[in-house]
Amino acid sequence: MGRLFWSLAALVVAWPMLVATEFKPWVFFEPSSMKPTLKFLSDFVPPKVEPSFLALVAKETWRTVAIATAGIAIAFVIAVPLALVSVRVLSISALTGRMNALPASVRYAARALAILLRSVPELIWALVFVRVVGLGPTAGVLAIALTYGGMLGKVYAEILESGETHATASLLRNGSGRLQAFFYGLLPQNAAELTSYTVYRWECAIRSSAVLGFVGAGGLGQQMDTSMKMFNGSEVATMLLVFIALVWLADYASAWLRRTLA
Repeated sequence: MGRLFWSLAALVVAWPMLVATEFKPWVFFEPSSMKPTLKFLSDFVPPKVEPSFLALVAKETWRTVAIATAGIAIAFVIAVPLALVSVRVLSISALTGRMNALPASVRYAARALAILLRSVPELIWALVFVRVVGLGPTAGVLAIALTYGGMLGKVYAEILESGETHATASLLRNGSGRLQAFFYGLLPQNAAELTSYTVYRWECAIRSSAVLGFVGAGGLGQQMDTSMKMFNGSEVATMLLVFIALVWLADYASAWLRRTLA
């Protein structure tokens, strides 16, 4: 009875939301929608496999991976200082209880900056940077760097604070500097988890870089957007298959790295 009650309660809550969003899946099966949909899907077979087109797809796929990797590298540079400043255990004044006003203010400012960076989706950042630097991979790299910098900084700080902090506190009490306490106290016991999360975010960045291409940020997504606008289903099918394979390889590589570092 309890499960039935909560199921009905969820339905009561979800129904107004579906009505507000005008969720009408039956529209897909109307004749006016089925005809162009089936025509477009029929163009997917067979996929385009001309050598010149495959060479173009390979180039854009490599560019997609490069955008994701460069974006994560810059995000890492942003995230590490934010995380170190945000971690309470590295504050010397906090060893005796309440943190002093100045370091507390700096800590809150770093956390606020991380919130600001990650609260703006990478798609919005890409739209902004496309207007600033023009079409191309630069906009995608900067968009991923800012959003993922905030994400990495927040999670890095949470990982460092959730671990065992006794060794770090002991180092600080015995005159160690903050960086020394970090490298010899916090980092060794949290390195595997930090690396695992970074690799996972790199995998997510590859997916994001393909989506960012639809707003002109370069890579495989931009080429796919061009083919879709031209209603060239065979080209879209080829790029979809390549993108599926790319995500699978990224997932396999990240899983292998996580097993290696475990």
